[in-house]
Parts: sequence; C-alpha cells; structure tokens
Amino acid sequence: MAMGDVPITVVGNIVADPELRFTPSGVGVANFRIASTPRYLDKQTQEWRDGDSVFLTCNVWRQPAENVAESLQRGMRVMVTGRLKQRSYEAKDGGGTRTVYEIEVDDCGPSLRNASAKVTKSNRTGGNGQASAGSNQTHTPVADDPWSQPGDVKASAGTSDEPPF
Repeated sequence: MAMGDVPITVVGNIVADPELRFTPSGVGVANFRIASTPRYLDKQTQEWRDGDSVFLTCNVWRQPAENVAESLQRGMRVMVTGRLKQRSYEAKDGGGTRTVYEIEVDDCGPSLRNASAKVTKSNRTGGNGQASAGSNQTHTPVADDPWSQPGDVKASAGTSDEPPF
C-alpha cells in the first residue's frame, strides 16, 4: 500500500456475479459490485431498520481475480479489504463529469457469519500468468523446502530449527 492510499474494509452482499476478463497480455481482472447496508435500532418502535445502502464496484487482479470468479456469486455476503480509489470520467450522454468510488481489492472472501465455506487451495501461477511447473496438483511438497515436510523429515534434510545467527 502506498502512502496516501485510503485503506478500506467493507462487508456487504454481492449484487451481480463477478465478471472475469483478461487484458491483452493475459492478466485476469474480475469486477463485481457490493452493497453494504447499515442497520440501526429505531428506539421509538424498537424495530431494526435498514439505512441507506452504499454500492461500491470492486476490482481484483491476477490469480485472485480467477479465484473470485470461481468462488463468489450474486447474493453472497463477503468481506472485502483494499484501497478506496476515486475516478472521474466524462458522461457519454453529455451530462458532464462524473465521479465514482471503487475498491482496488487486496483480499476478499465469504462472510462466515451465516454461512460455511470449504476452502480449496488454488494452483499457483508464475509472474506471467502461466501455471508453475508441477502445479497440476493441489499441493506438491518441495523436497528443498523444510517447512513443507512433516516432522523429522526436515531434520534429515540437513536443516534445523535453530536460528542461523
């Protein structure tokens, strides 16, 4: 996050299925809109009331974009964290300049307040969007990575739990 970015976390409902597109260079981007509606207790009637909804467009890039498109759908309650961005453009109907607020998503997922989810680790991709070698399996332990090995295997690989200093 750069200095001056406005961090934001929003909990709301997805109002349309995420739309996945790819740039000409093959980078994935998913766009979706969420609505966040505050609730408050009306002290006169002792009933819960809905406040005014806030609708925000969310943009998520690269592998997380593909994960969002595969995992989330309209109506789901989600948590989104990222950076609030303001963008202005000229209206096509000649109505002057319009300003919109969007979230550049860093992370998101389903809310587990009223639902459950089964998480499946996705395959990693390289920097160019291509799958890494050996990524055709859900998880492949790497022999050189002592942290991916169970128990005493890392000790036999010539590593120790002692700090290197």
